[in-house]
Amino acid sequence: MRKRRVAVLFGGRSAEHEISCISARSVIDALDPDVNEVIPIGITRDGRWHILPAPPALPSETGRMPEVTETSGPAAELVEGRDLAGELALADGSRAPIDVAFPVLHGPFGEDGAMQGLLELAGVPYVGAGVLGSALGMDKAIQKILFAAAGLPVVPNEVVYEPEWREDTEGVTARVEALGYPVFTKPATLGSSVGITKVHDPAELGAGMEEAFRYGRKAVVERGIQPIREIECAVLGNDDPVASVAGEILPEGHEFYDYAAKYLDEHGARLVIPAEIKGEVQERVQRMAVAAFRAVDCAGMARVDFFLHEDRLWLNEINTIPGFTSISMYPKLWEASGLPYPKLVERLLELGLERHAGERARDSGVRELHGGAGASGAASSTGEPPDR
Repeated sequence: MRKRRVAVLFGGRSAEHEISCISARSVIDALDPDVNEVIPIGITRDGRWHILPAPPALPSETGRMPEVTETSGPAAELVEGRDLAGELALADGSRAPIDVAFPVLHGPFGEDGAMQGLLELAGVPYVGAGVLGSALGMDKAIQKILFAAAGLPVVPNEVVYEPEWREDTEGVTARVEALGYPVFTKPATLGSSVGITKVHDPAELGAGMEEAFRYGRKAVVERGIQPIREIECAVLGNDDPVASVAGEILPEGHEFYDYAAKYLDEHGARLVIPAEIKGEVQERVQRMAVAAFRAVDCAGMARVDFFLHEDRLWLNEINTIPGFTSISMYPKLWEASGLPYPKLVERLLELGLERHAGERARDSGVRELHGGAGASGAASSTGEPPDR
């Protein structure tokens, strides 16, 4: 039997481009070469696809952060093949089928449902949440509304749109004042702590808001609970998700777990796994993590982040494509729970294929029910099934 062709997608158009490349390298290194034929697909900052001849290099190997450029490899594009199966169309006119895709694309245009929609249209099975779950998981403002509706505690916050800030700065400042300082300002649709500022007093608010608006038109301002402990939990599964043990992040030399502490400072934080918390708190974290996973219609994987003050727990956010480097919290949490990195990657591929098979079977049933056409019974002009 031929090997399973796994397309690992990384890079992309978001501010988390470099982190995506590093995560992808770890995923590729973990894939069993006896079972899988890996296709490393790097996406440039302007959205162009290239098949790399080798996995992206790590900073430890080159002395700089990795990046996908126009010279990284031959150009390619995703197309729909026979029987709604996805293929890569190469520059030389040849085509290569894809059995399953593993998007390791953090942030907009990769984690927000855009890539997932493209893969759906091309008929490619993929790892992780679907279009809706990805979109909800990307938007910190909307997910907090859903979490609250599900009865999950969230940190008091305000959502601020850029026009609102420009036209009514005093009004926004008053709303933030009601939260109480310090506060954290952050882009509503970004991760990896990009664009986050700890604002200690009103004099710092303007700079914090401007930094958040560099990355989008919507910002979230959250009350800074002090003192705080940052607890994280990993979730794995489709219809019956399970939670890992909880872990704790202890920033060292940084006021909070910012971008530098995560990626630039080798000693910027210490991960404590399992977290040194009471058994009852651990159980609450796991229950709430699964509830959050379901609240945003997630699938495959997610990391759920919490704030802990004494014994009070707040749900912070969910990440549907968490960091996947060998030292990232998500794989380390599963390793501590008895699932080592290579087996975790294999399980995620299985979940993606399982979910796709279920959707294909449902689509086939609907087409058969309606005579192979759409709900209206009308066939497409090409004689092919109409768009789903």
